[in-house]
Amino acid sequence: MIAQRRSCQEEGGPVSSTAVTSQSLDDLTSIPALLARNAKRYGLQTAYREKEFGIWQSWTWAETLAEVRALSLGFLALGMQRGDYVAIIGRNRPALYWSMVAAQSVGAIPVPLYQDAVAEEMAYVLDHCGARFVVCGDQEQVDKVLEVQETVKCIEEILYLDKRGMRKYDHSHMNWLDDVMREGRAAETRLGGELDKRSAALTLDDTCVMLYTSGTTGKPKGVVLSNRNIIVTSKNSSEFDKLRPGDEILAYLPMAWVGDFIFAIGQAYWTGFCVNCPESAQTMLTDLREIGPTYYFAPPRIFETMLTTVMIRMEDASPLKRRLFHHFMEHARKIGPRLLDGKPVGAGDKLKYALGNLLVYGPLKDTLGLRRIRVAYTAGEAIGPEIFDFYRALGINLKQLYGQTEASVFITQQPDGEVRSDTVGVPSPGVEVRIAENGEVFYRSPGTFESYYKNAESTASTKDAEGWVATGDAGFFEEATGHLRIIDRAKDVGKMADGGMFAPKYVENKLKFYPNILEAVVFGNNRDRCVAFINIDLGAVGSWAERNNIAYSSYQELASLKPVLDTIQEHVETVNESVAQDDMLSGCQIHRFLVLHKELDADDGEMTRTRKVRRRIVEEKFNDLIDALYGGKDSIYTETEVTYEDGRKGKLKATLEIRDAKVFGQVAAKVAAE
Repeated sequence: MIAQRRSCQEEGGPVSSTAVTSQSLDDLTSIPALLARNAKRYGLQTAYREKEFGIWQSWTWAETLAEVRALSLGFLALGMQRGDYVAIIGRNRPALYWSMVAAQSVGAIPVPLYQDAVAEEMAYVLDHCGARFVVCGDQEQVDKVLEVQETVKCIEEILYLDKRGMRKYDHSHMNWLDDVMREGRAAETRLGGELDKRSAALTLDDTCVMLYTSGTTGKPKGVVLSNRNIIVTSKNSSEFDKLRPGDEILAYLPMAWVGDFIFAIGQAYWTGFCVNCPESAQTMLTDLREIGPTYYFAPPRIFETMLTTVMIRMEDASPLKRRLFHHFMEHARKIGPRLLDGKPVGAGDKLKYALGNLLVYGPLKDTLGLRRIRVAYTAGEAIGPEIFDFYRALGINLKQLYGQTEASVFITQQPDGEVRSDTVGVPSPGVEVRIAENGEVFYRSPGTFESYYKNAESTASTKDAEGWVATGDAGFFEEATGHLRIIDRAKDVGKMADGGMFAPKYVENKLKFYPNILEAVVFGNNRDRCVAFINIDLGAVGSWAERNNIAYSSYQELASLKPVLDTIQEHVETVNESVAQDDMLSGCQIHRFLVLHKELDADDGEMTRTRKVRRRIVEEKFNDLIDALYGGKDSIYTETEVTYEDGRKGKLKATLEIRDAKVFGQVAAKVAAE
């Protein structure tokens, strides 16, 4: 039974994915085919840049084709076969992107892995996909692969990009990527015909890439995506936002994440724009300022971190600068979004906004590296409305999209002029979306994945015979606008004991607007009230402590300071007052909270590698703390196992203070009556 349904046809989009393919794709049936087209059409335009040792190196599309061809021939010389799985592990670097395209060129299937995954996590993926070849970025990744080779027997060849530290290794089944390319160039006469034959045989229905889910509830699943999935989705989404060859992006997100693949390979190869790779995670913000991308994607956490940095700097600024900032930002919040949406604005307001742009907004965008942005997106989880509105107030065309790995990213997007913080837009071109009676969101599109690798049961439970995919998210369409609103993960949306709705993400996102709060986890399903764990932001709170000459020796000590707890309590109570205004979710106000003694960490299994909270694991791991919150205790002693950077395990001991928070409205009246 279907309650609501929307599709691209209602928005004037393509009538079907078949029509898109037959009319527009021609012979562009694979990523290697797109590369060949770009080398002819945009041969002298820059395709890739990489910063190394402080210097930007660049490659044109013609040079990229030559590099990929040499690598493809080298793979053939090593014996890579059609259907082989090739693991790619490392930070964003042109040569690793080329390795993926080279693998596709010979008929193999690239499988990018998260570079910060521990050896045990890598072992599961490498064994599950049966990778014969592994391309590693550096010695650290090689060491992790060697560590798991005793249990993962499928690996035959290890290739590495950075040769530093690799001299004394056994190279009988290990090769420097540069040597592989030299071997490939030397084998052009011998193997060139075979490479051309394999590349020409690629079709839209062949597998383009296999990407593993983040595994919030269990083992990651291998999502098989075809050339059709990636290319048609890249075409439709690029046309939606009018992306063009002159655009620039910064490729800094994990290559194992579907978003990076669709932006840095799918859309980049369809559109012909330039992919810029930063030197390291530590230099990313500096490199962002140097490049000044025109097209930018970041998950909410990145935008939150940027805003935190801005607010910290303003605290350190002179009184005059602080007054100017707050004065013009107040005006920007009223006028900036209206200007972006093309709505009428008075001449006086325009003049004041222009002055604000000269004194505040422009310099701030320069500092953030966002001055040239034409299109920016955020997704992955809901972004706090205050954070979203802050960037749009600056004149940055920040929009939201809704998607997942199984959709080749795009399910909905926000059209220009219809951007709001509380919706995720309308169905993307070629996508149909429907809402089941229980509120779960379903979609089908040209981007819908082929299957979960070696998991027919999960495939059947996620995608039905007609191609409809269950997202696991709860939402609804606004009747007036046709925009989709996502409430929460369907499995996380529940009921309070009195029957009211429990939607933890709604409250968590409001809390994370505050620079002092890095993460929040709210509990309350089937309970009479909500409680919360809070993670402070070490950078923001540490900066405050330094300004106030407050000494601390660790995150744990800082998180337990009375002024810190007082500040967090103020934030919680302000959020409660805001939540109380929403009749549907007012029962989600936080009655009691504690500040955790450690940051939630992927290495400890509490978060995924894409920084999503594993709610069930957190609930089980810290069950004693939840019991204390509901049991009325003022404090609780706890011991928690942690993983150190070198892989060693240890125990963290702490006595945590538990605080009551003020609640508002009918919830407050109910508490008073009790």
